[in-house]
Amino acid sequence: MVLYEYPFNEGIRTMLRLEHLFDRLGQLVVRDAAVDHHFALATIFEVMDVASRADLKSDLLKELERHRSQLQGFRGHPGVAEAALESVVARIDHAFDQLNQLQGKAGQVLASNDWLMSIRSRINIPGGTCEFDLPAYYAWQQHAPERRRADLQGWMASLTPLAEALQVLLGLLRDSGSAQRMVAVSGHYQQSLPQGRTYQLLRVRLDSGLDVVPEITGHRLMVSIRFMRPDPEGRLRNAGGDTTFELALCS
Repeated sequence: MVLYEYPFNEGIRTMLRLEHLFDRLGQLVVRDAAVDHHFALATIFEVMDVASRADLKSDLLKELERHRSQLQGFRGHPGVAEAALESVVARIDHAFDQLNQLQGKAGQVLASNDWLMSIRSRINIPGGTCEFDLPAYYAWQQHAPERRRADLQGWMASLTPLAEALQVLLGLLRDSGSAQRMVAVSGHYQQSLPQGRTYQLLRVRLDSGLDVVPEITGHRLMVSIRFMRPDPEGRLRNAGGDTTFELALCS
């Protein structure tokens, strides 16, 4: 199965981008090749760029507090698994405390590292990190994988509270949606959204064997999904036939 997610607002879009970067970072750091660690460092810089939004930290703290207040209201209700509830609230509390203790923006500590910033200033220039441009960086790449990994993990530590907060919030958001099986007649599906309820994320799950790509558009009143199929040159064409898929709306 292939999962596609579509954010309904800029805040969720930013969170998904950061989650994507943290996932890539986790995959690269555990490898041994110097080129993988180069792209891990490039990913750290991308996280810093995306997380530089002034109100990101406060927005995440507000969302964590909102979820905590909602869940605390379920305490003592019949049919609620208290142990599971306490576990989720504890995760929210931990994420909130760690993020709240973070000084300034995520990665601000790294911005004061002149050596890292010299790499950051050249990493987006094609070939800009050659050994003759940044000999100290080239020397670092010759270190043993364990040493490079330890450095990367040290730099990542200042970003960990952000990653944890995102994991908790996006997990709660995804859990709020229930998947339903739908059919896109002639490759097109459209659904009106109920008024008075605000959705933040749409999830589409497809059988990987279908070889189709969903083009999703949506706003607070309606969502539309058109299934496309790439032609031999990679251009997307209307898939045409009926397409079965799973749809979840998360609020």
